[in-house]
Amino acid sequence: MDNTTGNKAEKHICAGLLAHVDAGKTTLAESILYLTGSIRKFGRVDHQDAFLDTFALERARGITIFSKQAEFMLDDTCVTLLDTPGHVDFSAEMERTLQVLDYAVLVISGTDGVQGHVITLWRLLKRYQIPVFFWINKMDQPGTDRQKLQRELKNRLDERCLYFGKDQDSDVFLENLAMCDEELLENYLETGGIGTEDIRSLIRNRKVFPCYYGSALRMEGVEEFLEGLAHYSCCPQYPEGFGARIYKIARDQQGNRLTYMKITGGSLKVKALLTNRHDAGRSSEKEQADMAASGQKDRIWEEKVDQIRIYSGPQYRAVQEVTAGTVCAVTGLTKTFSGDGLGIETEAEIPVLEPVLTYQIQLPPDCDLHTVFLKLRMLEEEIPELHMVWVESAGEIHAQVMGEVQIEILKSLIRERFGVDVEFGSGSIVYKETIQSPVEGVGHFEPLRHYAEVHLLLEPGEPGSGLAFDTACSEDVLDRNWQRLVLTHLEEKEHIGVLTGSPITDMKITLTAGRAHQKHTEGGDFRQATYRAVRQGLKTGDCVLLEPVYEYRLEIPAEKVGRALSDIPKMCGTFSGPETDGDMSILTGSCPVVTMRDYQTEVTTYTGGRGRLSCTLKGYEPCHNAGEVIGSVGYDSEKDLDNPTGSVFCSRGAGFVVSWDRVRDFMHVESGFDSCREAKGIEPDTSVNTGWSEASPQVDEKELEEIFARTYGTVKRESPGWVRTPGRTQKGRSTEHGERPGSDTEHGGRAGSGSDSSRGRSIKQNRPEDEYLLVDGYNIIFAWDDLKELAKVNIESARNKLMDILCNYQGFLKNTLILVFDAYKVEGGQGEISRYHNIYVVYTKEAETADQYIEKTVHRIGRRYKVTVATSDATEQVIILGQGARRLSARGLKEEIGLINEQIRSVIHNKYKGGRNYLFEYLPEDMTEIMEEVRLGRKTFEMDHSGQDAD
Repeated sequence: MDNTTGNKAEKHICAGLLAHVDAGKTTLAESILYLTGSIRKFGRVDHQDAFLDTFALERARGITIFSKQAEFMLDDTCVTLLDTPGHVDFSAEMERTLQVLDYAVLVISGTDGVQGHVITLWRLLKRYQIPVFFWINKMDQPGTDRQKLQRELKNRLDERCLYFGKDQDSDVFLENLAMCDEELLENYLETGGIGTEDIRSLIRNRKVFPCYYGSALRMEGVEEFLEGLAHYSCCPQYPEGFGARIYKIARDQQGNRLTYMKITGGSLKVKALLTNRHDAGRSSEKEQADMAASGQKDRIWEEKVDQIRIYSGPQYRAVQEVTAGTVCAVTGLTKTFSGDGLGIETEAEIPVLEPVLTYQIQLPPDCDLHTVFLKLRMLEEEIPELHMVWVESAGEIHAQVMGEVQIEILKSLIRERFGVDVEFGSGSIVYKETIQSPVEGVGHFEPLRHYAEVHLLLEPGEPGSGLAFDTACSEDVLDRNWQRLVLTHLEEKEHIGVLTGSPITDMKITLTAGRAHQKHTEGGDFRQATYRAVRQGLKTGDCVLLEPVYEYRLEIPAEKVGRALSDIPKMCGTFSGPETDGDMSILTGSCPVVTMRDYQTEVTTYTGGRGRLSCTLKGYEPCHNAGEVIGSVGYDSEKDLDNPTGSVFCSRGAGFVVSWDRVRDFMHVESGFDSCREAKGIEPDTSVNTGWSEASPQVDEKELEEIFARTYGTVKRESPGWVRTPGRTQKGRSTEHGERPGSDTEHGGRAGSGSDSSRGRSIKQNRPEDEYLLVDGYNIIFAWDDLKELAKVNIESARNKLMDILCNYQGFLKNTLILVFDAYKVEGGQGEISRYHNIYVVYTKEAETADQYIEKTVHRIGRRYKVTVATSDATEQVIILGQGARRLSARGLKEEIGLINEQIRSVIHNKYKGGRNYLFEYLPEDMTEIMEEVRLGRKTFEMDHSGQDAD
């Protein structure tokens, strides 16, 4: 092997080999290394002497278990070749390598064609945006057809898969290339040619996928493939600042911990200090002090590089420095994990492939469980998808495993590494949980001399999105260092749900408010408050149990289709087709993992071995038998002491626990303990819970009043006899019925005032220049039952009714009311603003939602005027509150309108309760004269026609 390769080359490319099992991927790697002179002997998998099969288990089983690397020179470029596992049980190991690849070589067996796992690989490559070269292998075997395989690649993967062999028509080849890009097509039509750099750009941007055919075992077509790889690949441009992406943790034969990484910027030298602080050396003294105060400093590590190794197969050479583009292994680091980003690199994306089965690891009777568990956690560093868990209540070790083959490998690894013979119990499905509507979670942790409070907005995310964390909390409410700490605590733990204790997923969690005490808050306090806020939100919200779902492809003889169509609905699956391919029929669809786990055996039996079932993990979907699963698990969230749902408050010098359903009632209660008194001046809750706003309007009203007080000062109460609705009255302005402050009516007098409504409060009038009210029209329509029912019949009638209601409402309050309707789906719509009686009606322009229009308007006028937004959209409420506006829920708006109607009826009743209503007494003078003429005319008409009526 050339020991000078790698550190002197200026150009580096990292290419990965990916394939379904038995496609000949490792054999292709042997051919490439042999033809480029990197190895002197051509090894074979079946001879157990392949260069990259470095583990005894790999040689014995003839499969790749762990990714390996080797180097070879391609012209003046050093290529790092990563050989990845092909078996589906080790696909998570394969996915970890994708984050460091510049190019991927997708190997397909010419005898098998596009298999189910190939489609999974193709989707992963698209997700990570990796350029792809195809190598279709085993073309020397009988029955292979290049034209048929090429059509299959185009139909099942991408129509831009193009054959790049030398034996094709060059004109047709260039035309097919030009069709892959509009700009290139125009240039081709003008010049009649396509340059090499243009083709490189197409491949690099995933606009074309070169396909090469041959036999790796016979080394047929491999040299042509290497020429194409050299000619059409190019080296990435790397920044000058240091960056590295860690993709693998392993240990050598001496037990040294190896951190495999790709340098993505600058260079790395031996004895250099590495840290997970991305702004290392740039953080100010104040920020460092903040981190130390909040407990974050303990999570920042800094370690020295002892050795840099460049591996090629089982051998390595030590170097003093590596530059950008190099893949290397580093010793001396103990706190790194797969997916970590160093320097300019951020954390890696959440893996797509993960186990769906969990097993109990059964140990021999004489083994110490805790000692073995710690050893297994070391193995988990190398195989992160295992998710080793110590179940305290049962005294058991559980691990998540991809399949039966991985179980056998793990048993051998544990025996070889730790000298312990273990068994795996029966497997069970890995479930997950999420929520289906936004909800607020509140966590409070206040034992003696501790204090922290956290408010989190939990929102459902897109399926497969995992967990996302953010903050929308003002630094005036909670200092930045505490906010960072809350986000750290959200990310550091696998939070579990309240239905079965399964991990939560597909959710966005946003910090909206919080509070710390100047003296008593410590970093651990926010950990407790954060964890409890998540759990309290889950208990309050509408949780959903999720189960793993397969996407399957079933190929069976045509005469057996009836059996398959009968089986799939019984397994709660769906199907499309069938499609016919010769004498075979093809069914595709999705099905729960739990019901399809053992179906391959049945298929083999009833098709006489001719049927073939391929399954890939589609993701997680709502569980088809959630009630049954929840009942069988028997998880009691209230008894899970490691994951409490309630909060801890302080009273009379002692902490006490408040259950999750009463936490909100205690958030603003004075404890009476001097050291906690300042902390009990809790900032108002700016997060949203649609469930609470509907169920507890009094609490919601108090929230709004406190928001008003924080922003505009303390609300002045006129008397204890009634409560002013927040944001409706200004000091010195007109009150109900036009009375001025100081009158009897303002002090709650009942004599003719009408101020004592059935709810004990009054709505006050205001001047148009004092307040704006923006109403999200369709949100209100579909939140009010009567309008919602009307909308089902005629949406225009619902709009008109809402406009009439709001006209009456505005006429009493005298504010500026803007009603906004979504018209973003109206093609070419420019938006419309019109006057409807005394209110403004806005129809948004194309591609602009009502939310966007309201946010824009609030941002523009929110600092100069008092702005209230009527909507029950949870996300919108958080945004508008951040812009300085106030929110009014759909229920709150309806209640206010009801109060106004009651006051109007009360006014009318008080003015006319003395007897008959004399209209003329209350008309203006000019209208009185007109109506008098009408009255006299009517009287004359009746006298002239009275005789006719008598006759």
